[in-house]
Amino acid sequence: MSTFLTMEFAGTVGADRSGPYDLLRDAATTTEWVRGHAADLGVAPDFTASEELREQTVRLRQAVRALLARAIAPAPPSGADAADLPGFAESLTLVNATALAAPTAPQLTWTGEPALTTVPAVKASTSARLRGRLATAAVVFLAGPGRTLLRTCGAPRCVLYFVKEHPRQEWCSPACGNRARAARHYREHKK
Repeated sequence: MSTFLTMEFAGTVGADRSGPYDLLRDAATTTEWVRGHAADLGVAPDFTASEELREQTVRLRQAVRALLARAIAPAPPSGADAADLPGFAESLTLVNATALAAPTAPQLTWTGEPALTTVPAVKASTSARLRGRLATAAVVFLAGPGRTLLRTCGAPRCVLYFVKEHPRQEWCSPACGNRARAARHYREHKK
């Protein structure tokens, strides 16, 4: 679950044929995204996000994306927001602090290789618990074996991270693979 939820959360910002998108662009779209993941996030199906929750969730997303970028280094980070990502230390602190609101709080330590420890969580609001679960999923993923399979999609205009499921996988989806092959064909035959 942590891999799925982390990739879904990090993928709330991206690009498609019509351009860049942000699935957490306002309280209404944040509400829709959270309701679609209500079981994983431990919220009621009628959950409604406030603007404050949206802002805090976007800040957490940027921190998670910064840690994903660090995990794939020295490969380049996703082009979606690489210039806007917070620093590594700030991101690690935010993700760990946010995870404290989950029922149990895994904490990520990163001296050499990432490692996972668990501490008791503090009592928190629904909003904090929701973000705590998102942070917990990221911590568990980044400290686990799936981190070594994390990649940035190299297709034109794609800005997603993905977990490599096959040795020959280069893109996050077949559609991105098709787009990359079409762009390569165009470049080769444009001359």
